[in-house]
Amino acid sequence: MKTQTLKGFRDFLPLEAKKREYILDVLKKVFTSYGFEPLETPTLEYEDVLTGKYGDEGDKLMYRFEDNGGRQVALRYDQTVPLARVVAQYQNDLSMPFKRYQIQPVFRADKPQKGRYREFLQCDIDTVGSDKNSADAEIIAIAAKSYELLGFKNFKILLNDRAVFGKTPTKAIMIIDKLKKIGAERVKLELKQNGFDPAILEQIQKSKTTESLSLTMKVAARLGTKEQNLEFSPTLARGLDYYTGTIIEVESPDYPYGSLGGGGRYDNLIGMFSNQNYPAVGFSFGFDRIIEAMTELNLFPKDLNKTKVLVTIFNLELADKSAEIASKLRVNNINTELWLDPDSKMEKQLKYADKKNIPYVIMLGPKEIEKNCLTIKNMKTGEQIESTFEKIITKIKN
Repeated sequence: MKTQTLKGFRDFLPLEAKKREYILDVLKKVFTSYGFEPLETPTLEYEDVLTGKYGDEGDKLMYRFEDNGGRQVALRYDQTVPLARVVAQYQNDLSMPFKRYQIQPVFRADKPQKGRYREFLQCDIDTVGSDKNSADAEIIAIAAKSYELLGFKNFKILLNDRAVFGKTPTKAIMIIDKLKKIGAERVKLELKQNGFDPAILEQIQKSKTTESLSLTMKVAARLGTKEQNLEFSPTLARGLDYYTGTIIEVESPDYPYGSLGGGGRYDNLIGMFSNQNYPAVGFSFGFDRIIEAMTELNLFPKDLNKTKVLVTIFNLELADKSAEIASKLRVNNINTELWLDPDSKMEKQLKYADKKNIPYVIMLGPKEIEKNCLTIKNMKTGEQIESTFEKIITKIKN
């Protein structure tokens, strides 16, 4: 038996898992503060629900197989197609506009490499059923608030409108979208090599914001997005196959290794399973990229440990007393771990707390029983004092 994960799949040990949990806690609080509700869809869908929706490349990368019942099924490839299926299936039960967030893993049989995995977490917010600029602006405002609360002080929300490209051929737009990666001269050369006038680049660079995008940016500012975080980027061209209006991408100069998220308006996708179109706008947070950036920029809290106290056990006779103290701490909303082996030396218990970065240790021995008190040790400073249970609660909470 090989004790290793499949290529492209990962284990998350406690430190990494706590980083992921921290980010998700922040994001969920922002989403719910704007009235967005959670949605979860199955990991498995019928194959024909997913195939043909992502182009030839998507069909190649999709995990497809026959289940034990002889059904042709596929693993979730993204969260937009399942969202479209949900809207079609439950359209009479959903309040429109339907504002949802969805945080679940997706699966792609891609070639594993740095930053690219076969299972990864997608974190999406979408508003379905509104074609108003305010819907786009709200999505932008949520993104801005999320990055702010995660600690990013220097980020740009790059914005464009699909209409800026007018009748420019898709192939030419895709070349222009490489501007940041390869520079203006190479873009012009590639345009020329593909039979396009290199002057297209400068024409698009000189474009002004459309009336629709200007309105979206004004509303986003009214919703609390700082104007210095908003930037019109006429060459931004992600999602050409599906974005119909606003295009969004978030970058940080402090982390020059790619975008931290992106999205836009897509009015022709959600109706793929029904007889009517549903206008929609959404944003996807680059979860793995955000973790990498926050780690590099030291944006995570120094203490991600939610356990605040380890209650030690002096001996078997006092084990019940220690358990009682631990229970009382939990009743007072203090996350508490109880040592389980009454035969362990105190030194071993303290080393355990130190290795797990538990900030406080409570000790209860014969001396404390006689004085009707507890001993609490601050594992960071080494300070150790005797005190009453009530004062210890106050100390830990403060």
